[in-house]
Amino acid sequence: MLKVVQAFDRAPIAEIETDDAAALERKLQAAERAFQDRDGWLTPHQRIAILRKLAALMEGKRDHLAMQIAREGGKPLPDAIIETNRAIDGVNNAADELRNFAGREIPMGLSSAAENRWAFTTREPIGVVAAISAFNHPLNLIVHQVAPAIAVGCPVIVKPAGTTPLSCLDFIALVHEAGLPEPLCQSFIPDGNELAEKLATDRRIAFLSFIGSAKVGWSLHAKLAPGTRSALEHGGAAPAIVDRKADLAKVIEPIVKGSYYHAGQVCVSTQRIYVHEEIADDFTGMLVARVEKLRTADPTLKDTEVGPLILPREADRVAQWIEEAVKGGATLATGGKRLSETTLQPAVLLDPAPDAKISKLEVFGPVVAVYRYGDLDAAIAQANALPTAFQASIFTQDIDVAMRAANRIDASAVMINDPTAFRTDWMPFSGRKESGYGTGGIPYTMRDLTQEKMILMRNS
Repeated sequence: MLKVVQAFDRAPIAEIETDDAAALERKLQAAERAFQDRDGWLTPHQRIAILRKLAALMEGKRDHLAMQIAREGGKPLPDAIIETNRAIDGVNNAADELRNFAGREIPMGLSSAAENRWAFTTREPIGVVAAISAFNHPLNLIVHQVAPAIAVGCPVIVKPAGTTPLSCLDFIALVHEAGLPEPLCQSFIPDGNELAEKLATDRRIAFLSFIGSAKVGWSLHAKLAPGTRSALEHGGAAPAIVDRKADLAKVIEPIVKGSYYHAGQVCVSTQRIYVHEEIADDFTGMLVARVEKLRTADPTLKDTEVGPLILPREADRVAQWIEEAVKGGATLATGGKRLSETTLQPAVLLDPAPDAKISKLEVFGPVVAVYRYGDLDAAIAQANALPTAFQASIFTQDIDVAMRAANRIDASAVMINDPTAFRTDWMPFSGRKESGYGTGGIPYTMRDLTQEKMILMRNS
């Protein structure tokens, strides 16, 4: 049995029966049979109808789903409500995308050998999908993995994070209630990591969708069966550069939101802030003042802004990183105090050493590091110095500075005057280097989960 507890106070919520190897085999066989039965494939209009009904069912359970996210995942309720709204919109987004989801014409007649021919492509589902998800968006991440699979007709087996399985189970129950046959969407809750790896690397899996740590993701990627495709979404230590011409009155709020949203447990959470030396003192004073006003408390309360970390050991780790940074010469400007088993005061560190963990590794906690710089290109070089690269920000009112930074920062997306954590569910979302593989975002995942087949017709 898997015991599920509240992230904030570790109070028990539920006990869930886990799946063994025999259950995994049954689920793989059911998914494979469903995919091989081409006569039984759902038509696009049937899939659209299921997705529309699913979105409506989710609307009816909006409050329940949001509170579930807050309880098991520790996300503050106002943000959990936003996540639920995004998840509902994401399901509709997948249905909307099917209206324009098609193949293309391949030009013929461009040489004498290609005369009297007409060619076009269609899109077919790639096969059975294994979706391994993370705790930090326990509903919306599942939607990003499952809704595209439903839309294009791929059977999907979903393994949620062991700390946050309830949102996934509720969602899959609604998927079945909306009319999707059970073999096309199944949950998998193993007792340990060994069976999760067995799911990902099974020869019947055509596509692995993985959201989690780089260590685990790249390890699974190396063990995939021949022909299996994948998308990996890891994280990084997202950089933000604050130029001397930035409007500080407009900068602090987005930086604080981008840094401390869900206690920093976001793969594109702002972690390294490079501030021009001419404004560094003013920026730091305003940042610290705002961070000290953040309401850190029980995430199920309506006015909470920062909640707990997912596990006590994660709070231990983040506290240790702060302590190590201070011993290495950093100044702790505010925060870092342990408030409960899983909760830390939001912290600001000034000028940690380049070799401090906070400067090199993803902290995944409510901590930011602030560094001074004098030369923009030097700040960009520091921003680019890590083996991870995902989203980044530049804050400035100078268009030349904005464009220089946007062109030179190594990132899949550079936000100008917006936080690194900004995302819409229909935009491309991908890590570079060690931060990931492939491109997320509902329309992009739908393309990944299909393959083009060309049909050529010859006329006399």
